[in-house]
Amino acid sequence: MSKSNSLEQLKALTTVVADTGDINAMKVYNPTDATTNPSLILAAAKLPEYENLVQEAVVYGIKNGDKKSLKNQVETTMDKLLVLFGTSILNIIPGRVSTEVDARLSFDVTGSVEKAKKFIKLYEEHGISKERVLIKLASTWEGIQAARILEKEYGIHCNLTLLFSFCQAVACAEANVTLISPFVGRILDWYVNNTEKKSYDSLDDPGVKSVTEIYNYYKKFGYKTAVMGASFRNIGEIKALAGCDLLTISPKLLSELENDNEGVKRMLDPIKASELNLSKVEIDEPKFRWLLNEDQMATDKLSEGIRKFAEDTIKLEQLIISRLQK
Repeated sequence: MSKSNSLEQLKALTTVVADTGDINAMKVYNPTDATTNPSLILAAAKLPEYENLVQEAVVYGIKNGDKKSLKNQVETTMDKLLVLFGTSILNIIPGRVSTEVDARLSFDVTGSVEKAKKFIKLYEEHGISKERVLIKLASTWEGIQAARILEKEYGIHCNLTLLFSFCQAVACAEANVTLISPFVGRILDWYVNNTEKKSYDSLDDPGVKSVTEIYNYYKKFGYKTAVMGASFRNIGEIKALAGCDLLTISPKLLSELENDNEGVKRMLDPIKASELNLSKVEIDEPKFRWLLNEDQMATDKLSEGIRKFAEDTIKLEQLIISRLQK
């Protein structure tokens, strides 16, 4: 048995990413990269230790937003706040941070592209190059097309999130996006809530099986898009995906891995994947929409995820409005 804990063993096989907006948590677990989303930033923004970032964003919004438009001031403040969190995170980690486009733009290609460009401009004002930033977009058809434009025309790297189905993954790979974040735990949640089966072994976990299928397909056909498993419910799911390009893990589960010594072995292997007998799949917009529609779990979880992120974005805006009106 290895003397190192499970987290250290995992780091030897997979790039570990912190799934949190809590900067202090990153100092503890030393991840390579970090991901944020509206829900995580909302939670962090309420903590007293990050009040300085909120205040800095509010001052920026008042100074740079349209004085005659509260909506514009809120948007300006919000964009700055997300980038301030991202910049603070990048001062700690060696790799990249993911910053998420407003979920309400999930079906707006032009709006998503413009928001991403604005984020990159704000990061550059802080001396952060676009190479250290991943723009997170929902894996809708429109989100994937926005990512295609950002990657090809602007060299802006994208992380496609809220990904629950194979057709979403294929479309992302064909769009040459930098990274995808298939959601393991939320897939499991759906099956527990909507089928007779209430518990799964790690290797039989539907979320684990989904990511394994995607990973093997990508490696078989040589796609450059990286796979980052996300949204875990337990460390068994994480261990079952050891060897995945990246895994983004909450502080709670990072702590459990750090205190676990049962061992981690490679489960996903690019060489083995390349030897599998798989057929290539062609995806266009009609086929994408049909396959997604036929997958009830993916349709349910994608729409639910967009709504939840939009709700938390609105809550964060309300917090900002209360500060702007003081």
